[in-house]
Amino acid sequence: MKIGTVAQTRNMDRRATEELGLQGDILMENAGGAVHYIISQKIGVRNKKFVVLCGSGNNAGDGLVVARKLHSDGAEVTILLMENKDRFKGEAKNNFTRISHLPIEILQATSASDFRTVILNADAVVDAIFGTGLTREVTGVYRNVIQVINESNTATFSVDIPSGINGDTGEIMGTAVKADYTVTFGLPKIGNILYPGYAHCGELFVSHISFPPSLYNSDSITIEINNPPELPKRYDDTHKGNYGRALFIAGSSNYLGAPYFAAMSFLKSGGGLSYLAAPQSICSFIASKGAEIIFMPQTETSSGSIAGQNKEALLELARKSDIVILGPGLSLNEETQELVRKLVPDITKPLLIDGDGITAIAPEQDMIKSRKHPTILTPHTGEMSRITKLETNDISHNRIDVLQQAASKLNAIIVLKGAHSLIGYPDKSVAINLSGNPGMATAGSGDTLTGTIAAMFCLGLPLNDAIRTGVFLHGFAGDLAAAATGQDGMTARDILERLPQAMKHLREEQAHVGQNYYQRIFTI
Repeated sequence: MKIGTVAQTRNMDRRATEELGLQGDILMENAGGAVHYIISQKIGVRNKKFVVLCGSGNNAGDGLVVARKLHSDGAEVTILLMENKDRFKGEAKNNFTRISHLPIEILQATSASDFRTVILNADAVVDAIFGTGLTREVTGVYRNVIQVINESNTATFSVDIPSGINGDTGEIMGTAVKADYTVTFGLPKIGNILYPGYAHCGELFVSHISFPPSLYNSDSITIEINNPPELPKRYDDTHKGNYGRALFIAGSSNYLGAPYFAAMSFLKSGGGLSYLAAPQSICSFIASKGAEIIFMPQTETSSGSIAGQNKEALLELARKSDIVILGPGLSLNEETQELVRKLVPDITKPLLIDGDGITAIAPEQDMIKSRKHPTILTPHTGEMSRITKLETNDISHNRIDVLQQAASKLNAIIVLKGAHSLIGYPDKSVAINLSGNPGMATAGSGDTLTGTIAAMFCLGLPLNDAIRTGVFLHGFAGDLAAAATGQDGMTARDILERLPQAMKHLREEQAHVGQNYYQRIFTI
C-alpha cells in the first residue's frame, strides 16, 4: 500500500475535481460516509450519544457529514464548534448550512466548561478538529479539549488523522488525540504510519472516497508499506554453495557478540556459507558458540582489532564472496578505521556497511558515491547523524525527507533503523517496515539484521527485494520472540533463535503473516 504526503493527497483532491469531475461535495460526502460506516460497524449508532468536534476547514466539513448521517440513523448528536461558524468556506460551509436545518444541538466551545460534561456523557467522540495540515503547536482551548478527550476513555474516532499529529512527520504538535479508530482518505498519510502518530491512530482504515487507482497508485507516489515478495524456493537437489557466500569483516577484542550475531544470523536465515574475518585472538571464543561459521583469523592491532596489513587478504576473500558485510564490532581503533576506508572503494561486490564501519566512512563519503557496486548502509539515528551532519532531533522530526536526501546523495540504499525502520533507495523511494517491537532495542539486534539481509540476497532475491525482506524478517523474528517471552529482557540471541521459525511462517503462510501480525491498515 502506498503512503502519501499531505501535498500529494491534496493534489489527488485537486485532480479528482479538475480532471475527473468529482466535485468537492461528493468527496466530502464519501469521506463522512466512510467514518459513519466504521462507527456503525464498531459500536453501533442507534440510541447512542455522539459528540462531533469541528474546527473550521474541510476536516470539520467531513465531521459535519458524519454528524448528519449519525442523526439520520437515530443517534443523539451534539456538535462542538471550535471556531466561529462564519469561518466555514466552500463544501464545509454547505454542510454546515444543511445541518443547521436539523434538530441537532450545536455549541460553541470557548472554555473547558463548554465541552467537558458533554464529552464525558457521550458514548463516542468524533474528532474533526484539525486534519492533516496542522503545522503549529496546539494551544489554548484546543489543547484543553484534546486533554479532556484523552482523559474521558470515551470511544474516539478521528477523521483523516488524530488532531494534533503532523501529517507529514507523525510528530505530536504539543498534544494530540489518542484515537481508538482513524479513518483516512485517499491514502494513509506519513503521519498515520510513523511514530508517534501511528500509536495515536488506533485501528486505521483507508477509504479511497471514489479516487480511481490511477491517482492513489501513481508512480509519482514513492513511499509505501514494506510488503516483502515471496521467498525463493529451496530445491531438493541443492548444496550449501547454492545459498551463497557472505563475508563478514567484523569484531574486536571488546566486541565479541557483534561478529557472532552477524555471521550466525546469515545461517539462521537460510544462507549457505558464512565467512567471518575477525581478529585471531577472538576466533576460538566465537567458534565455541558458532562452530558452523567459517573463520578467517586476521592479524590484529595492539588493541585487539583488525590490523591494516590484512587489506589484500580481505579483498581476496571479498572477491570469492557474493556479498560483504563490513563493520559490526570493528572498534574505533584508528588503524582499523583507516583499513575500512581503504577497503570500501576496492570491494567489487555488494557491500553492507554497519556500526563502526559507518563511523569510518562518515567523514569521507565520496568513496560511497563513487562505488560502482551496490552499497547498503544500516544506521541507527546516531549513525545517521554522522552521515548527514544533522542533529539527531532534526532527523527524528523528519526521518523520511532526511533519508530520501541521504540515499540520493550517496547513491546508496539506506536502512534507517528505528520504529518504524525505513528503507530508502537512491531514486528517493521509501519502504516503511511495520514488523518489530521495542524489545528489539537491545545490543546485537542490528548485527542480526545485517546477516538476515545478506541471507535474503544469497537465497536469490534481487538486492532491493532482499533488503526489504531481510528488514521485515528480522522484525518478524523479534515479534515472535516478544510473543514467547515478552519484550522486557529480550536479547539479540532471542531474535537470532527465532529466525528459522520466522522463515518457516513466511514460506508457508505469507499472506496469513501479514494479516495476523501487521494488518492494522484496512481498506474500506
